[in-house]
Amino acid sequence: MAGIAGVARPGSLALVESMLDKIAHRGGAGREIQEIHGITLGMGWTSLQPPPALTQMKMVQDGSCPEHSASARWLNDQLVLKRDALGVSPLYYGHGIDGTLCFASEVKALLEATLDIREFPPGCCLAGARMTRHFQLHKQQPLSDPIETIAAQLRQRLQVAVQKRIAKDECGAWLSGGLDSSAIAALARPHVKVLHTIAAGLSGAPDLEHARTMAGFIKSRHHEAVVSMDDMLRVLPDVIYHLESFDSLLIRSSVTHYLASKTASDYVGEIFSGEGGDELFAGYDYLKSIASGALDDELIEITNSLHNTALQRVDRCASAHGLIAHLSFLDPDVVDYALRIPAELKLRHTTEKWILRESMQYLLPEGIRQRKKAKFWEGAGVTQLFADYAEKTVSDHDFNHERTLPNGWVLNSKEELMYYRIFQEHFGASKSLAWMGRTKQNNT
Repeated sequence: MAGIAGVARPGSLALVESMLDKIAHRGGAGREIQEIHGITLGMGWTSLQPPPALTQMKMVQDGSCPEHSASARWLNDQLVLKRDALGVSPLYYGHGIDGTLCFASEVKALLEATLDIREFPPGCCLAGARMTRHFQLHKQQPLSDPIETIAAQLRQRLQVAVQKRIAKDECGAWLSGGLDSSAIAALARPHVKVLHTIAAGLSGAPDLEHARTMAGFIKSRHHEAVVSMDDMLRVLPDVIYHLESFDSLLIRSSVTHYLASKTASDYVGEIFSGEGGDELFAGYDYLKSIASGALDDELIEITNSLHNTALQRVDRCASAHGLIAHLSFLDPDVVDYALRIPAELKLRHTTEKWILRESMQYLLPEGIRQRKKAKFWEGAGVTQLFADYAEKTVSDHDFNHERTLPNGWVLNSKEELMYYRIFQEHFGASKSLAWMGRTKQNNT
């Protein structure tokens, strides 16, 4: 990943410098700030990314590849902001007290310039004062090809999506031992000399066991971050700071991910993720209760909602440790094809992600290929540990008096209040939190 920031006025070099300081973790290898046509643009990049050459390109860009990037550029005599189709790369914007447009990759950077914080919508472009949409997911005509053909085509598109993101003979992959991460690791393995796989969890966690099995099968160089509750509590403030969120389900799933990323950064600069597979191929258990005719609409809705929940977890856990994350399931060609696969092939006889499992025949051990979906924190062994800890440390009195926030949101649990208290220490008690996403289970 990289970090970008800017202010639509001249003479703001020092301000943009301080904005980039706040997100130095996104790009510690180099930095450039320039005034171009009355605007000030800045970017920090990693050692795996070339310098942006701002004076020639008149653009700054954050993202692991063009289709998964957020950018700001001088085009047709105006500042143009653009975010990728699904929001893989983060972008926030707002206006200063004088009305000047400001933007940054993370909220903590934008707060240096303004309290007016808004999340830039995925698939949108802002030119001047006009916001337009350049991409939108929509239902497509379902394929009528034989199942074998669909499975083979899906596997081929995933293979291409993985291969085109490999730039070196050595890279990494987060590996939980579930279907999605295992599929991506298996597809990457033949194209590198060394594949580092990284798993995290508490001692005895299911993910650790299944990841070992998968790593042995593909002969990766496997690493484990075996953590304790004390380890997780120690990094919890850092996780919330990087996530810029107090959403309980997002944080619960991010703590071990954050620790896995720290381990990964000791070995690689780029890492593959299996994120997006559940949304495109119906991996969640609740989807089994949805009428088949409504499943496609629900999958589109939850894919559109990835940008400020699961994709935020991937981006922030990676960038916190200087990693570039690759999300091959969200490659445009894969997404386009997935949307055309009939819903009954995704959820078939109560088996979730059935067509994806079919496409991975002979690439994965059968126990991995047929493994049931486990929530991220469950597979890592976290389960109810944070909820139980919050129950002991947050009183009923405090919960009842603090659960309603200044903006009217109502916290759903003591666990969420515990996270909000830490969030407030970092970001204050803002009345406007419109830029922060909340998972469905946490919406009120």
